[in-house]
Amino acid sequence: MNNDQDMTQPDEPQASPVKLIDKEQFTPTQIVEQLDKYIIGQKDAKKSVAIALRNRLRRQNVSEELRDEIMPNNIIMIGPTGVGKTEIARRLAKLARAPFVKVEASKFTEVGYVGRDVESMIRDLVEQSVAMVRSEKSEEVREKAALLVEERLLDILLPPVSGVEESERSGEEEEAVVVSGDAEVVNEKNLEREVNRKSRQKMLERLRSGRMDDRQIEMETTSDGPGGMMQIFGPLGQMEEIGGIMQDLMSGMPKKKKKRRLTIAEARKLLEQEEVQKLIDMDAVVKEALRKVEESGIVFIDEIDKIAAPTTGAGGKGPDVSREGVQRDLLPIVEGSTVATKYGVVKTDHVLFIASGAFHVARPSDLIPELQGRFPIRVELKSLTEEDFYLILTQPRNALIKQYRAMLETEQIDLEFTDEAIREIARTAAKVNETVENIGARRLHTILTNLLEELMFGVPEMLTDGTIAGNKVVIDAEKVREKLGKVVADRDLSQYIL
Repeated sequence: MNNDQDMTQPDEPQASPVKLIDKEQFTPTQIVEQLDKYIIGQKDAKKSVAIALRNRLRRQNVSEELRDEIMPNNIIMIGPTGVGKTEIARRLAKLARAPFVKVEASKFTEVGYVGRDVESMIRDLVEQSVAMVRSEKSEEVREKAALLVEERLLDILLPPVSGVEESERSGEEEEAVVVSGDAEVVNEKNLEREVNRKSRQKMLERLRSGRMDDRQIEMETTSDGPGGMMQIFGPLGQMEEIGGIMQDLMSGMPKKKKKRRLTIAEARKLLEQEEVQKLIDMDAVVKEALRKVEESGIVFIDEIDKIAAPTTGAGGKGPDVSREGVQRDLLPIVEGSTVATKYGVVKTDHVLFIASGAFHVARPSDLIPELQGRFPIRVELKSLTEEDFYLILTQPRNALIKQYRAMLETEQIDLEFTDEAIREIARTAAKVNETVENIGARRLHTILTNLLEELMFGVPEMLTDGTIAGNKVVIDAEKVREKLGKVVADRDLSQYIL
């Protein structure tokens, strides 16, 4: 009987239980809804990045046996300039509160050539992550730092009486003083301490109320370093790392101190920075930053089509050593490798890579096969239509029209666009993109700049001389056609102006 029971008991260890994702985290649908607030259209691209972001949370919550086996599905976005490729990746990183870096593929060169090496993108990502974690830790200790700053300011304004900050004398010492006939001296010191304590309390109340912010004080400040900033210029990407190491060595040297006269408001900011720096555990910051990079880092590689050498068609010129060399150097980073940074070693196995390119001349198939395989998800972004331009001008929280309204409100101007005017601007943008060069939503910047140029230049004087009546400016369709009609009709003119 016992033997049968022993046979039924498995010797293999049980798998760790699966953790459920926190309900506070964004679902893919909610991620798309958040992106819709800033980016018009491009549903397929939003859907793909939302799934990729959610998959990262899913991977972090699966059992440990499978966690390291689940690789991220890197994305390559294909579409013309100005349709939202970069904005999608940037907004995604903000939603995820993850380290994010955007790099231009055309800036990198093969190892041995003049330019930056591909590993520098991971070093930049780590720097960004350290800055992000340091900022988060700073907010956690800022309240404690503010109290310490107040004490330092009080010491400058009203130095404590000797002995106030020391511990109370022991009973035997006090008794010995009294026996020796110095009771009056003890009472005088106690009274002086009490007066000083009350004065410091009143001064603290005045500091907190802000009534003394404009008062000047003299204090010692530390300079950035004996040598200031140091930069090392050279032909290779390794020079950046050498420059960083030299800067660290210089920062470890004693810093010069000098006396300066500052207002209390300025002194408070400087002292707060010093106290926050003292309270932050940089070892913990670096450890957390490296973990964030490895678990949730996002690298956006723009213009990846510029390193894809076309081998067929009109653009075909045969293999390009430098371009293919960059692809070969990029491959191990995307596949998963170990990169040495000044903060420590970073593994890129679970870093999410999002690449984008217009692919006007080259095609995604012109990338080396190994690199193509590392970007399994391909999303094609569509060119913007007249209706898309209209929605871009009206719906997003950061719409251009809203930005111009906000800027002119600072000049006491109420800027208003009629619906017909917005439609005319959208129609103009679509037409110019078709006839000149398709630069997507960036066309709206040039059109609105030309449309509002005279107003933005002459606003202060227009209010005083009565050109603007009632502090209100209305832009209608007729004004849009009057200002832009001639330029749009002349193709050569629109090529240089719009």
